[in-house]
Amino acid sequence: MTQLIPLSKLRLSGSNVRKSGATSIEQLAADIEARGVLQNLLVTPLKKPRGHYAVFAGGRRLAALQLLVEGARIDPNTEIACKVLEGDEAMLSETSLAENFQRMAMTPADECRAFQHFLGMDGDVDGVAKRFGVTRRFVEGRLRLAGLADPVFEALAKGEMTLDMAKAYASTDDQAKQVRIYEQYARYGYTTPDQIRRAIAGDALKASDPIAILVGEDAYVAAGGTVERELFSEDGDRWSDPDIARELAGKIMEAEAERLGAESGLAWIRPIASSHIYNATADLHRVTLPTTPLTEAEEARVEEIASRMDDIAEQIEAGGLEDNAAAALEEEYQKLDREYDELQDRPSVLTDELKTQVGTFLTLAPDGTMKLETSYFSETPIRTGDDEDAGSSRQRGTAAAPAPEAVAPGGKPLSARLSDELAMQRRDILAASILANPALALDYALFAMIDGNRGYDRYGTTMKAPRPQDPVIGGEMEPTQARIAIEQAREALDSSWIEAGDVVARFEAFRALEDDAKAAWLAVMVAGSLEAKPEYSATTNPLHARLATILEIDVAQWWRPTSANFFDRVAKGTLLALLTEVGGTVLAARYSASKKGEVSSACEKIFAGEAITETETKEAALAWVPDAMRFDIERPTIDGLSDDDDEADDTGETSADDTDLDPDADSNEDPDDDPADDFGDDINDFDVAHPDEALEPAE
Repeated sequence: MTQLIPLSKLRLSGSNVRKSGATSIEQLAADIEARGVLQNLLVTPLKKPRGHYAVFAGGRRLAALQLLVEGARIDPNTEIACKVLEGDEAMLSETSLAENFQRMAMTPADECRAFQHFLGMDGDVDGVAKRFGVTRRFVEGRLRLAGLADPVFEALAKGEMTLDMAKAYASTDDQAKQVRIYEQYARYGYTTPDQIRRAIAGDALKASDPIAILVGEDAYVAAGGTVERELFSEDGDRWSDPDIARELAGKIMEAEAERLGAESGLAWIRPIASSHIYNATADLHRVTLPTTPLTEAEEARVEEIASRMDDIAEQIEAGGLEDNAAAALEEEYQKLDREYDELQDRPSVLTDELKTQVGTFLTLAPDGTMKLETSYFSETPIRTGDDEDAGSSRQRGTAAAPAPEAVAPGGKPLSARLSDELAMQRRDILAASILANPALALDYALFAMIDGNRGYDRYGTTMKAPRPQDPVIGGEMEPTQARIAIEQAREALDSSWIEAGDVVARFEAFRALEDDAKAAWLAVMVAGSLEAKPEYSATTNPLHARLATILEIDVAQWWRPTSANFFDRVAKGTLLALLTEVGGTVLAARYSASKKGEVSSACEKIFAGEAITETETKEAALAWVPDAMRFDIERPTIDGLSDDDDEADDTGETSADDTDLDPDADSNEDPDDDPADDFGDDINDFDVAHPDEALEPAE
């Protein structure tokens, strides 16, 4: 039953299960003073003193009431509504637990909405703070959270984001920036508030940033950028739209790089809005240039300087010189030393031939000025060494000819990363195609296993060897028809034998499979063993080429170039050369004035057959694949012999460049390997099509 009991006759019971939580009593006291006790206390009668009651649920409310009494804010005999229960100690403790356990605290999002509601009634932040017994800063903080962008506030309301994370997002009033950072970090499973704050701070540019200095505030504001004025900081104003500034800086640096490229004759100049190039040279090769040799007169002067410096040193060491004479000799020695260093500091020689093969970077100095780097790089290795026939000390500009597969339309080499990815996709097409011909897979596997034990050639497969290491590790490439066919096919395999028990039981279960089921597993094993490319080479393995010929693979039916897998990855000049190749100069001229992204998008449609073009152009575009994806690449003839010679195809012979110098590299085998492990969860776990099903690529 419920009855009114004077506050002076209430005391805390030992049955109250809440032993902590004595915090925020002042806040609760303020709320009780404003609204009274909203929930009855649970009490039980005491035997001594009679007429008194023990509070076994509501200890914080009791403490808040007692605090009000101490502050003379309420009378000690104020009557409090209480629900009186009687029972043993266990029952009272259980009731106390239930009363505390089932209570759900308001979420920060609920508090935001509540404060907004009450503030909308009278607009008095201090009044709201007093009514809820919190500080003005607390209310303002919750109101700041209420101004979060919708996706961020929704994540807070759903419990997908901690309060500290929400506060980090609220460090800026720019909701567009909040959403941009949230979308950037939402994909990660764990992000700290500090990371969010740094991202938000880094999402703006200081006016002292080199990019800001290069662009200039007038141009930035004219392009729609906004500036946050800093009145109390020496760091300068902040530019709230860094993307605008970076785009403007990119245009300025691209124009300057184009001008310098035409002026210098270099193969390329890449603009980088940074003062260093460390992260931009991963796929490049540094070129060490020869230096200008000394002339006969310079050599004679060097010898003369060295002799005179030795004489001066001897005179000084001998002593007995007057101060003026010694000082004069010291000054002469230092002057000669500087001249000697200047003569020995020889300028590098960049020949006209070498200019067409190398490039450098246009960087941005801390003061916002553009600087052309003096280090040179090439996209393919360039050989330098002794040239005895020419009688020179260095052979200048002799470039290692790239493999045909590594050359893009127009003659420029592909980047190493793109070449590797295309090689992997070419391998997948071969793997998907070989599935439908288990007999060929068996012939190939047997040949590789038997001949590989006694020879030194590369066979394009890892039979009896660890799985191949793909040249590109990490990151997901867009799904291709070949990969989809591979994944679908594995699901059709009869894998019942894998669960048979120990190795002998699994072997017997596998033996009991139908021949077609065994053949399917063989095809899967062979397909999963295919290497993307030989190590340190971009060439197509000749056995892969022969298999592709037998299977009559049309790569264009399996793979189409897109912006993601090719066009965005090469230069605009390459795209224009490619358009010229399939549609002539008229087609290329349509896009010569377009931006690189626009040309890439146009190429994606043209080479997918989705653009309106002449019939011949459409057919050529649909048939085109880069040399890096072809199996029938033609190689230059050397000394009258061609790598594509029919006899070479029939024998499977390869050149010395493709020789595996490690005879044991393909002979490592663990006899205790679990059969299921042969088809593990890495890139070679191909779900390949069942050989009973005709594998035809989708149009």
